[in-house]
Amino acid sequence: MTTTIAAGEARQRKTTEAKLELAPPSPVEEGSKTLGGPVYPDIQTIRDAIPAKCFQQSYVRSFGYLARDLLLISSWAWVGLTYVPQIENSNLQTLAWIAHGYVQGLFCTGLWILAHECGHGAFSPNQVVNDIVGWFTHSLLMVPYFSWKFSHHRHHRFTGHMEKDMVFVPRHIEEKSKRRITNLYLDAELLEDTPIVSFVKLIFHQVAGWQMYLLFNVSAGPKSKQREDGSWLRVSHFEPTSAVFRPSEAAYVAITDLGLGLVAYAVYLAAGVVGWKTVFFMYIAPYMWVHHWLVAITYLHHTHPDVPHFDAESWTYVKGALATVDRDFGFIGKHIFHGIIDKHVIHHLFPRIPFYYAEEATEAIKPVVGDLYHHDGRSFIGQLWQNFCNLRYVEKDPLVPGALRWAKN
Repeated sequence: MTTTIAAGEARQRKTTEAKLELAPPSPVEEGSKTLGGPVYPDIQTIRDAIPAKCFQQSYVRSFGYLARDLLLISSWAWVGLTYVPQIENSNLQTLAWIAHGYVQGLFCTGLWILAHECGHGAFSPNQVVNDIVGWFTHSLLMVPYFSWKFSHHRHHRFTGHMEKDMVFVPRHIEEKSKRRITNLYLDAELLEDTPIVSFVKLIFHQVAGWQMYLLFNVSAGPKSKQREDGSWLRVSHFEPTSAVFRPSEAAYVAITDLGLGLVAYAVYLAAGVVGWKTVFFMYIAPYMWVHHWLVAITYLHHTHPDVPHFDAESWTYVKGALATVDRDFGFIGKHIFHGIIDKHVIHHLFPRIPFYYAEEATEAIKPVVGDLYHHDGRSFIGQLWQNFCNLRYVEKDPLVPGALRWAKN
């Protein structure tokens, strides 16, 4: 009897997830050989290979990780407030603050990822619980929870789509000659291969990329907006009437802004107690580290020489989800970042699978997807530099109709 009930619940979860979020194409569309190129399995075939338990969220495990991350963050903050100001040498104290901010940024990135789980419904079986936890924790990190949740869902829904993906949509090789503000309206070919220019651009990419996305929807596809009447000033993640969102989402964007406003006011009050210098090292520096990691992780998941993009006619959900790459980031990636770097392909296929089942689910799908699974074990930071310098434009793949490969520099 118990087995029958469990099986029924598993089937219901699968059906609900497919209807609400995945809306996958039919097996015929995914597996057709008429277009040429590799044959992609349909979403149900991939799902059936995964043990049913991997789709089950656990309150105990998820809240346990949440408590652990909050304890790490609060304990490390106490260490900073208690011991760093006691260092008399100003240079050593500054170095200690820098080290403190780096480590706190790692811990806060872990918390950020748990809130990301909430947005996908992978934190707990109850979406109200997910949204309360996600709104609270993302607000603490000055992340617009509901706003980002809506746009991020569309990124998952249209990953690899050259028109509708929400993040890191590459430019076509035909756009290379266009003069842009990022190149000071000079000829791109005069600048892009210069190491110092690439380095400066990468720094800006890592320091301000997240904020530019939230404010101006940069790197999103040309058809990613929910309506076309929004100017470049009306695509913010903070404006309830932004063109990025549907009218029905406006109230949630306002709730998002309320959370950010409350945290900003709390930071202001804290500065009145401990001073802005301490607030900078204790809060702003970790904030910048968190969003450096966020940009780097997202960028490297979708930027790799072997990972294609697709035009609107040939794109499918499975093609897009498999156009991601797993990477290695050692102890930090597995234990602090909750495996988001190491096991991201499965997350794009089934974002409601909790991170603590991602490894098991990944191993289960490998025989089904075969060579369509991408993994790169090279240096994470090293590949950030290499890819940023060399993977700038895409061009039509002559061997796979509808696919776009990275153009050689």
